[in-house]
Order: sequence, then structure tokens, then C-alpha cells
Amino acid sequence: MEETAINDLITFRKELHQHPEVSQKEKETQKRIIHFLKESGIEGKPIGGTGVFVMFDSGREGKTIMLRSDHDALPIQEINDFKHKSLIDGVSHKCGHDGHTAIMCGVAKYFKENPISEGMLILVFQPAEENGEGAKAVLADDLFDFEPDLVFAMHNLPGYPLHQVVIKDKNFTTAAKSIIIKLSGKTSHAAEPELGINPAKAIAELIGMFERESEPELNRDDFALASPVHIDMGEKSYGITAGYGEVHYTLRTWNSEVMKDFAERIVRRTEEIAKTHQLKLDIDWTEEFDSNNNHPAPMEVIRKAIQANELDYFERQRPFKWGEDFGLFTQQFPGAMFGIGSGEACPALHNPDYDFPDEIIETGINMFTAIVEKAIDG
Repeated sequence: MEETAINDLITFRKELHQHPEVSQKEKETQKRIIHFLKESGIEGKPIGGTGVFVMFDSGREGKTIMLRSDHDALPIQEINDFKHKSLIDGVSHKCGHDGHTAIMCGVAKYFKENPISEGMLILVFQPAEENGEGAKAVLADDLFDFEPDLVFAMHNLPGYPLHQVVIKDKNFTTAAKSIIIKLSGKTSHAAEPELGINPAKAIAELIGMFERESEPELNRDDFALASPVHIDMGEKSYGITAGYGEVHYTLRTWNSEVMKDFAERIVRRTEEIAKTHQLKLDIDWTEEFDSNNNHPAPMEVIRKAIQANELDYFERQRPFKWGEDFGLFTQQFPGAMFGIGSGEACPALHNPDYDFPDEIIETGINMFTAIVEKAIDG
């Protein structure tokens, strides 16, 4: 891709970085993407609430290939002081979705100028990846009325050499979901705790239970991690014993099958503890991510694209521990996700000083365009 086009994408990426929006609030981001595409003669349509949908139809029979990027930001205060720092207090692009979007815009420009020879190419600029709602919204949209033969996505990866492609057969990311446990008892005077039902002992038992039910050893196939994220009980009123408490945990396993068993055990033990302490129990689940299954056929396409671009690559032995809602697509269609190194000294994802490295925008475009061409040829 010409240097001028890459510079335009870098400028656009920095514009997105300055104007971040959190999951399901990306209305201005959606408008910016549609406008940027329109300037290149590409029609972008709204999908999934605040997403964007682009279709390239060759008019000839062939495979339907879908590429997906994401564009939501995080509720994190940026601490960088460069010119394109976030202008929105408490919100910033700390996972690189601004870069993912710039890459997909570059892919769109490439195939506008170099039309596919057969089949259809679908580009999905997906909202709300961070809370796990975006993929659901796209799949539920009436505009998503086709079945892709192959689906692909990528993520930038700090800690790996710049431009290195990171691949993993089978599961690329974990299954993840968060549980909210609500315990309702009865308040009493702090001088008469025997007249109330305090959730404190139950919460203490729950913390121990989560530790016992977890299997944090990364080398085990039944790896199951429970991380406490929020615990709340009572009020700061020292004459009253607590009558209500909440416990929030995030659960992670290598795959969805282990997650099903892990979650069922957690619920059974929680019900037993609540019953023992005479507490009314309510359980809610939120931010659910299916494990991201990398299928053999699309993985072979990715390997061919790596070879065509003469890129260095690294094969992981275990999935990444973070969740990715692209897993919802790979649960339904043959697909795969790969990573591109953001630099070994790059700050970690979700850190307040992180910034997407513009050097890998062209790498991402080259990988995706090669993937599409190899998938069509195959």
C-alpha cells in the first residue's frame, strides 16, 4: 500500500484514539468509520447497533469470507501526553481497537481498488467487544443474513516482537464469564447481631470455595481460574449489622466445555453456602465470552498468508487467558484469530500508558489481504 494511504490510516487511527467511546456507546465512532469509507467510495452500513458493515460482491459464485475488527474503548484514564491522547476524561483506547479499525479500513480500500475475483467479502467493524455484547448484536441483526464459509480476526499483542505473527491451533483465547452473587439477609442493631442475618460468614466461605474449586495451573487441560473483582457488604454505619452483600468473580477456562462444568460446580456450592446461612440467593451472569476456536482450514490459510508476506511467526502452546467475543463467531462458523506483535517493550493491554503501534497497521492489512486471496485460491 502506498505511503500516502498508510499515513491517512495513521491519521485516522489517531483521530479515533482522541475520541474513544465505550461499548455500545460508539455512535460517533460509527459515523467516523462510515465517513472515512465514503471518502474512498466505499458504502458502510450500520449493523449491530453501533457497528459498520461493508460488502464486496464479485457477482460470481464462490466463498463468502468475513473479516472482523472491533472499535470500542475502555473506561480507563489515559496517562500519556502525546498530541493524540484521549480527549474524553476516563475513557481511552487501551486495547488497540483504534488500530484494528484503521487496519480494516485499509483492507476495505485495498479491495475497493483490487476487487475480489469470486464470491463475497464481508467486513464487519464490530462494536462492544469489551463487554461481550457486540458479536451477539451483529449476529442478531437482520443485515447479517448469510453464512460465512470462513471468518477471520486479529489482535495486537504487546510482549511479542514488532510484526511477528502469533498463531495457535484450536483454542486461541479462553472461555470467560463473570458471576454476580447477591446475598440477602436481615439487618439488625450491631449490639444484637443474633437478631439479624449477616452475609459476612457466607462471603468468607465463598472466597474459600472459589479458591478450592479453581485449578490455576496453566499446564493442565482443566485449567479453571476464578478472580475476585468486587465484594460489597453493608453500609458504613457502625450501629447496624449488614443484611446484604454481593460477591463478583470472573471465571476463565481453556474451553467452553470446561467452563460449563466449572460454572455448574460454582453455582452448586454457592447454593449450599447460602442455604446454610439462611440467605436469599440471586445469581446473575455477565460479560460472557465463548472460547475462540481456531479451525484447521482457516489456520492453514493464515499460515499461507504468513509465508506469502515472509513474516516471522510464533506458535503458542496454550491459549491467551483473556476473553474475546470473536469466539461467538468461531463457535458458529469455521474461523480463526491470529495476533501481531506490538513490540516487546510495548505497555500491556488495558494499561493506562498503552498506545497502538502504527508500524503494524500495514502488517495487519498485508495479512488480511493475503488471507482473503489465499482463501479464494484454496
